[in-house]
Amino acid sequence: METWPLRVENDSPTPGTAPSPFLELSRVTKRFPGVVALDSVDVIVRKGEIHALVGENGAGKSTLIKLLCGTYVPDSGLMYLGGMLYRPQSPLDGLKAGIRVVYQEFSLLPFLSVAENLLFDHLPSRYRILLDRKNLQERTTSLLAQVGLDVDPWTRVEQLGVAQNQLLEIAKALSTAGRLLILDEPTATLTTTEISRLFEIVRNVRDTGVTIIYVSHHLNEIFQLCDTVTVLRNGSRVATKAVSKTNSAEVVHLMVGHELESVRATHSTVARKFDETPALRIQGLRYRGNTHGIDLDLHYGELVGLAGLVGSGRTETLRAIFGADQRDAGRIYRDGRSVALRNPSEAVKNGVCLLTENRKEEGLVLPMAVRVNITLTDLAQVSRAGFLDRTAERALGQRWVKEIDLRIASLEQATLDLSGGNQQKVVLAKWLLRNAAVLMLDEPTRGIDVGAKAEIHELLRRLAARKKAILVVSSEIPELVSLCDRIVVLSRGRVAGEVLRDAFSEERILSLAASVSSLN
Repeated sequence: METWPLRVENDSPTPGTAPSPFLELSRVTKRFPGVVALDSVDVIVRKGEIHALVGENGAGKSTLIKLLCGTYVPDSGLMYLGGMLYRPQSPLDGLKAGIRVVYQEFSLLPFLSVAENLLFDHLPSRYRILLDRKNLQERTTSLLAQVGLDVDPWTRVEQLGVAQNQLLEIAKALSTAGRLLILDEPTATLTTTEISRLFEIVRNVRDTGVTIIYVSHHLNEIFQLCDTVTVLRNGSRVATKAVSKTNSAEVVHLMVGHELESVRATHSTVARKFDETPALRIQGLRYRGNTHGIDLDLHYGELVGLAGLVGSGRTETLRAIFGADQRDAGRIYRDGRSVALRNPSEAVKNGVCLLTENRKEEGLVLPMAVRVNITLTDLAQVSRAGFLDRTAERALGQRWVKEIDLRIASLEQATLDLSGGNQQKVVLAKWLLRNAAVLMLDEPTRGIDVGAKAEIHELLRRLAARKKAILVVSSEIPELVSLCDRIVVLSRGRVAGEVLRDAFSEERILSLAASVSSLN
């Protein structure tokens, strides 16, 4: 079989000594309506290596993985696996080909035991009808030992912690013989000790002849573990390099590419003045066993970005402030006054509101009318003597429709039928109805189109101009750069650094987010 003219840059191997190609992609393209997720991508992964796949959110990593395991079918291009043409039409084809994937999102069944989850697809039986519990326990114990997970095989998965679930997912992937193991952000929920153990497991698996694709935003992990790194940007492969012949700064530059001049041209670098007393002050905030406290100030009229990679603690920080998740320690101040914020109700009473990452399940009642969703957070404003005043409800709803430029057919329209951008505006409206002083937004433009994103950005700028204090979490660094006055960067549950407006740099933010200093 002829191979394509691909090579690992800066590392031309001596003829006859290089590992043979195991996985080859040639000009692979995948399109979705309105977007090219992968654009004529060429990749070679050599047999028995640990091959890193890196890139910003939206670079095409997840799409490539789903093509390999058969969830998606390429629109054009060829794939070869082990020297054979590879054309999976379903995930079952991927499994039959020996491809095992450990995704970011867990696929475990919480009400079944550890043993049943591990061997669900091939439970050992006696006489073909009875479960062989002894055999099941022995095989489970052996698999758990491989990943260093010390739990009773008959423990229900719902009783395990997040890190234990992650190790269980890895053990599940190893439960059947595979030729290619794909790990998608496997350390997002692991401690430093667990990460070291994971690296041992990955190396041991590699030493048995299994080829590994390792996806991670944490560049220090890439340089500790991997042999080769492929960088994707905007759906294209921009480079493949031997890890020994590159460094973090170069990889970050390849991931980011040129800076967005169009954004910088409209983004003033003049630092603005804010009141000395913050609208919201966080001191020593700790949650979920974190040993490092988070300190954060947020002023009236200020737009602050909260950046970080998967597992950095961005969402957890917002939820802990809001009282949606339990805090282990820390103090919260509103206008210089200590407040408890033990639950969301107390947070809202103190003018602190959260637009959650999952607006459809946690932010809206989708089957209900727009007017109901807008006024749901403060029924006192639309009630008289304990009864709902529909005239007042419609008048208030119409006011906010105009205020935030909500595009709807009528106030009676089901929120389910709105576009993603208009749904997000409804969530904003319901908190503005409560006269929220502090707005925390988790991925406010996720899943909405470019036009709606620009409208949300403009709305947030207007709210900041009206002296709202705004804290924004986004996985898209260019979004934070274009929107915020300063950016606080988290890494593994602690503040890795802060970047002021006049020093905004995507490379600087990425470097802080992936820094090893946050582990020391």
